[in-house]
Amino acid sequence: MSADPRSATAVLAVGDEVELDVTNIAHGGVCVARYEGRVIFVADTIPGERVRARIIEAKKKSFARAVTIEVLTASPDRRDHVWPAAALDRAPEDRAGGAEFGHISLERQRLLKAHVLADAMQRFGGIELAAEPEEGEGEDAALEDALADLVEAAPGDDDVNGLGYRTRVRLHVDPETGLVGPYAARSRRVIDVDALPLATDVVNEIAPLYDALPEAANVDVVAPSADDPRTLVTMQGEKKRVGAQDRVQEVVEDRGFVVRAGGFWQVHREAPALLFSAIRDAVIDLIDADRFDPSATNLDLYGGVGLLAAAMAEAAGPSLRVTTVESDEHATEDAAENLSELVGALSVTARVDRHLADLLASPETVRTRMRKATVVLDPPRSGAGGDVIRQLTELAPASLIYVACDPVALARDTGTLRGSGYELTALRAFDIFPHTHHFETVAVFERAE
Repeated sequence: MSADPRSATAVLAVGDEVELDVTNIAHGGVCVARYEGRVIFVADTIPGERVRARIIEAKKKSFARAVTIEVLTASPDRRDHVWPAAALDRAPEDRAGGAEFGHISLERQRLLKAHVLADAMQRFGGIELAAEPEEGEGEDAALEDALADLVEAAPGDDDVNGLGYRTRVRLHVDPETGLVGPYAARSRRVIDVDALPLATDVVNEIAPLYDALPEAANVDVVAPSADDPRTLVTMQGEKKRVGAQDRVQEVVEDRGFVVRAGGFWQVHREAPALLFSAIRDAVIDLIDADRFDPSATNLDLYGGVGLLAAAMAEAAGPSLRVTTVESDEHATEDAAENLSELVGALSVTARVDRHLADLLASPETVRTRMRKATVVLDPPRSGAGGDVIRQLTELAPASLIYVACDPVALARDTGTLRGSGYELTALRAFDIFPHTHHFETVAVFERAE
């Protein structure tokens, strides 16, 4: 293929192979390169590498997408892929999805995630996470130093190269053959694999038992920390997963939690304890700064089964008043049981925006208590969004502790909060999804007095 010399950008078609110098990381687990003026988002590479890549999407005039076929100049951070089923020696269409950073050293993975977070916060939130370089110091070196420790490892991950952490895995079923396995990268085609290296040993022992289920849609394998493992099967054409409402037991810092087998729980074996302690520490810091009122109308939004409300109580004590708000009625029932020893805890089944609308319509006395409150929110990947953030800023709680699984969504909401009188006072990020581009961030915002 060739580019039109009269054009500012290359003419590319699906299937074309090009050589690319990869320059930096983008949100979503892909890297960035340029080819004759056109931006190329390329998978399975590392910034600093030169690769031969195949174009897999070229619909947009401004950019195209590609997948690495061959590494011509390797980064010193390149490793043998932790999942052979996702390695470069497989055809791109046959590479397993879900481990897009598996060819990168753990240290570099975290640095790339830090770059994504810093870029998002600067562009959308107006926050500079990395200081300007000192005189005589290279800009790249200064940035690397500033971001080196921003994304924290989960306990034990470095000892096992970030493997064996997933306690929950969803496998899909090919509707024609009944083959059970993960999707191939960037597709919904089920592929056959020998093992699931990101999953725990227990999950790997169970998963091979299901090699053909022609009438099923997917299979979930759940390995709770304090209960027997379960498999949940969804049949074709049905939304309900068999056994999804069975309760299982999880333990976090010697505290028990009941959770529906099909409900939400962090997949990394250490993530619940890590986030529990992060929220507890954030509340303790607010208490030490005289910025926390346990008797206020404190909220745990998108509260699930009450994990983060329990962390608030761990810091504030049994007198804490807190309402968890969750749209899933089964999770709300579990939260009520998990928080039953707290006299001031209330679990409400409602959409977050509707609950906040009710608070906005409440008497002034309730609104006054809200201004002294701390709100913990753990929204879905899309973020809380403009409407919910505007409702919160109108209620004007003293502080917000925002748990985010998407850095761009967090950054956008940060921009809205900063424009409404809140300051970002603390930020931590946790690498609880090794060998993927995902990570979790905990941000604390305080209302300016």
